[in-house]
Amino acid sequence: MSVKTVKLGGTASGITVGKVAHGLMTLTSQDPNVPTDEEAAFAAIKAGIDVLPPGVKMFLNSAEFYAVGFTTENLELLSRFYEKYPEYVEKTFLSVKGGMKANTLTPDSSAENLRRSVDACVAALRGTKKIDLFETARVDPNVPLEQALKTLVQLKEEGKFDHLGMSECRAETLRKANSIHPITAVEIEVSLWSYEEETRKVIATAEELGISVIAYSPLGRGLLTGTITSPTDLPEHDMRRRFDRFQEENLKHNLGILEEIKPIAAKKQIALPQLALAWVASLGPHVIPLPGSGKPKRVVENILSGDIELTQEEQDQIADILSKHEVKGDRYIGGPAGHFLHLWG
Repeated sequence: MSVKTVKLGGTASGITVGKVAHGLMTLTSQDPNVPTDEEAAFAAIKAGIDVLPPGVKMFLNSAEFYAVGFTTENLELLSRFYEKYPEYVEKTFLSVKGGMKANTLTPDSSAENLRRSVDACVAALRGTKKIDLFETARVDPNVPLEQALKTLVQLKEEGKFDHLGMSECRAETLRKANSIHPITAVEIEVSLWSYEEETRKVIATAEELGISVIAYSPLGRGLLTGTITSPTDLPEHDMRRRFDRFQEENLKHNLGILEEIKPIAAKKQIALPQLALAWVASLGPHVIPLPGSGKPKRVVENILSGDIELTQEEQDQIADILSKHEVKGDRYIGGPAGHFLHLWG
């Protein structure tokens, strides 16, 4: 079984990872009434790593706030995984997002908060694994980029983590940041549903600068799996129920676009999620899809999707469909309520 691999960018250019990464957000329960299934989570992490060839690391993506109440539970779970399976520590490349105000989703890149955030992430891992890459989840509009990066470089030099990343930033912001300190990876949303002009600019700029693109939500938060046909298909506490693209009218319209894409997958004899991931992977050798799953079988399927090559004809067909149909609904919550999400900082 062959698995496609890629080199990371920036100061991590000597590190080889699988072409498809593993997002860990879904491993910790988002429902206060449902406990996290720790053994199932461990099995999912192991399954992805075990598929990779020797010497190739699994790119894992976690955050300070991936749990109910925006706590460090996701990282604490990971620390217990590494404690139980220490042989997997060196088989992974761990990216962690932080830099938000404690217990909120508001960016705060002040020196005090960045240090608090990094220290909280380090403490949650309990020395089981060093953070390989740290990135602020959003660009703080109230703190100059130079000042924020100065703080992060200081924390890096103190040995808190090894590489710097960016998240949800514009192409011009990425270029400026990289001129201050080499950026290893930039995390942005990329999928058949999320391929706007700024997305394309970031991907192009990252390629020019030798920076990896970590493409989160490549399956459109489940919309591109073909398993969601109504908002009622989502669990009661699922945050997606509030998102624009999952509202009844928008969902119906977007599923209509999906009907035109399905025949391409069927003709190629692959599942729809595989096509969606292969399409994101086809956007460049530096583009690494970041799906998330807590099911071992699905994690392996996701990783193997990176090996699927789309022909030029298939890429052209998909491009033609996307050019003819506008995806309805904002990526998160639209209108005035969406301003606090600080997208494209």
